[in-house]
Amino acid sequence: MCVNGAKNSVLKLMAACLLAPGVHRLDNVPVISDVAIMSDVLRAMGAEVVHEGRGPNGHLEITIPQDVTPVAPYELVEKMRASIVVLGPLLARYGTARVSMPGGDDFGYRPIDFHLSAFEDFGATFVAEHGYVEGHCDRLVGARIVLQFPSHTATDNILMGAVLARGTTVIENAAREPEISDLASMLIEMGARVHGAGTSRIEVEGVDELRPAYHRAIPDRVEAATLVAAVGLAGGEVLVKGARPEHMDMLLEKLRQMGMDCTPTAEGLLAAAEGRLRSVDVATLPYPGVATDYKPLLVTLLSVADGVAIVSENLFAGRFRYIDELRRMGAKIKTEGHHAIVRGVPRLSGARVRASDIRAGAALVLAGLAADGVTDVSGAEHIDRGYEDLDERLRSLGANIERVSSP
Repeated sequence: MCVNGAKNSVLKLMAACLLAPGVHRLDNVPVISDVAIMSDVLRAMGAEVVHEGRGPNGHLEITIPQDVTPVAPYELVEKMRASIVVLGPLLARYGTARVSMPGGDDFGYRPIDFHLSAFEDFGATFVAEHGYVEGHCDRLVGARIVLQFPSHTATDNILMGAVLARGTTVIENAAREPEISDLASMLIEMGARVHGAGTSRIEVEGVDELRPAYHRAIPDRVEAATLVAAVGLAGGEVLVKGARPEHMDMLLEKLRQMGMDCTPTAEGLLAAAEGRLRSVDVATLPYPGVATDYKPLLVTLLSVADGVAIVSENLFAGRFRYIDELRRMGAKIKTEGHHAIVRGVPRLSGARVRASDIRAGAALVLAGLAADGVTDVSGAEHIDRGYEDLDERLRSLGANIERVSSP
């Protein structure tokens, strides 16, 4: 089973294309709703976007004109929070940006203050009115930016703004995710001067102009984790081709503690499980800690593991909303603040449940693998935002799963 390109990288790579006119090509681009939305955001600005192929063979050709319309409209941005990353490229190249306040997954308030205050340090000014943030600058000027929290999206946005800023920018307490290193690699291919991506201190020496890129996105570590979690719930063995275990170290350590075999290979990651797993405590932390995107998968695994576990969410409020759905399936989970106490049961029971966001939706689908009877997961449109043909891919591994039309 081949893992697809990383959603959380591809969306930022697409935004980065705004930094240089001409024809860009991105390879390993999955066919998912979020890519379609970001494509429409770029088209609304005047770009041409063509998506061909599927899976690891999927690619985008993005043509950026000399001048764009620097507006990200409400009807698109409200569907996806990641759209805010067009702010940095637009300010850096055009000196103006009008971006709707972002929407996206429903798991708590995530402010864009980090983004705006950083660009104010760069010399931009902002006005917020009628649901939009409008920014202006003559040219961004390099600055020392200290993030209060190592926000992944803020780091991406600041990095893209810094590459065309005058002078040197230093980002302290930067996020360290592999997707940021992937973005930096593409920016360097475009002619940017970036040092330290993947560490907590990134230094950028601004340049006057960039050129189009031909770049292949890294594999999606969350999709790889989803396939591994499916093995943990259903048993068996799967080779996840293309997965990069070094991007998932802490998660794999937790899965090994639970009793899974997770072995790096030349092709990717071999995952195997037999019998019931053991409970372990889990706490989400910024990378390289256990990512919050993994947590719904881990809670689902723990719901049928032997023992009691405490799961702590340290990054986002409201990201336990899917637990009520797991309870409908017979899971014994109690929440207290940002903690969940999970008492494993031998089997879940199939029920009608609803996905509230991308990862929760995938976790509920996987829960059906460990449930007696039929599990009906509505809200599949959330899953489609981050997974290409998840149902078909699980079916190819032996799962009894089908997609049905809503009545």
